[in-house]
Amino acid sequence: MIKSKKYSGVYYNKLANNDRSYYIVYNIIDNKKSTPDKIVYKKHWEKIGTKSGGITEAYCNTKRNEALNKIRLGEEPPQITKKKKRVIVTFDTIAKVYFEDRALYNRNNDREIKRYEKHIKDVFGDSDINSITADDIKKFQKDKAKKYAPKTVNTFIGLISVIYNTAIDKGLYKGQNPTKQVKRLSVDNQRERFLTTDEVKELLDTVKDKPLLHLFCLIALSTGARLEAILDIQKKDIDISNEVITLKDFKNNTTYKGFISDELYLILKEHIKPLKQNDYIININNQKLNIMNLRERLQPILNKLFNQGLKSNDSKNRVVVHTLRHTFASHLAINGTPIFTIQKLLNHKDIKMTMRYAKLAPDSGKEMVKGLYKWVNL
Repeated sequence: MIKSKKYSGVYYNKLANNDRSYYIVYNIIDNKKSTPDKIVYKKHWEKIGTKSGGITEAYCNTKRNEALNKIRLGEEPPQITKKKKRVIVTFDTIAKVYFEDRALYNRNNDREIKRYEKHIKDVFGDSDINSITADDIKKFQKDKAKKYAPKTVNTFIGLISVIYNTAIDKGLYKGQNPTKQVKRLSVDNQRERFLTTDEVKELLDTVKDKPLLHLFCLIALSTGARLEAILDIQKKDIDISNEVITLKDFKNNTTYKGFISDELYLILKEHIKPLKQNDYIININNQKLNIMNLRERLQPILNKLFNQGLKSNDSKNRVVVHTLRHTFASHLAINGTPIFTIQKLLNHKDIKMTMRYAKLAPDSGKEMVKGLYKWVNL
């Protein structure tokens, strides 16, 4: 500190850029050390500004005199306001709030938590939610698209979006949700792959020594039910005498009937005998098998049998657990089942969803096309 030669209590520092930073100093009461019998003073330093900002020694002297007059009049001296240290809220903190809020009513909460921990937490978990940009999320999207199907990547982005919405709702984030600037990947939901009858036999032969997987595959191929619906079947849902299963459609929040094939009937009849009415038919140690556990058991088998040489994001051609539902509907169409019957068996609410199978029907025109030019000597 360099003391002003002209004004008492005015100091300045010479900065590296040849600028000057001005300060004033005066005595104020030290409340911590003063007692009723003794007043103790301490020096109070206050930064006024820089020379480049228009501050002069004369101006500093004026500010010091103003402070001294306030002290004489019993007013508080000017205080230097310290900036409050901003509390950093991490993305992971908000994610935990989001999952806790949804725990009671979101049936897929555990599944979403695992998805978050596997794909998102390591990338954004420790980051300040205010520091994550749309470009960061776009990079994340691009990296994931190298390994996963567009629909799956969109699910990741959607999860990031709802976590940000939670931060906004809780008043912990003031900006715009950065995912709004991230365009979702185009998705072709028309899965073309279904198992042939030979492939169905190959799959059932492969899992026949794994009773739970064998039973799951038989139910899927016999009813076309979705994965979570099959795992939710209890003994009380099975009418073995009428060969009917009551299935829950979690997507549409309804129940509907599925039918038991001859092969499934023989296995299911014996399987449910020792079970109680509320027991889940697919369980381990009397505990319902969860979705992730089933996938972890069955998907490697499907990969080994049918996905060799295919890219991991080739959703149209890869065989996944849902392919069993697609196989059920495809073979119904191939065998001439009316499209409206297939709609009912799949519990589709919109016939447009079922129409994809119409091209497999015997009357789809395939035979006419095959014989269209048979008279031509090619």
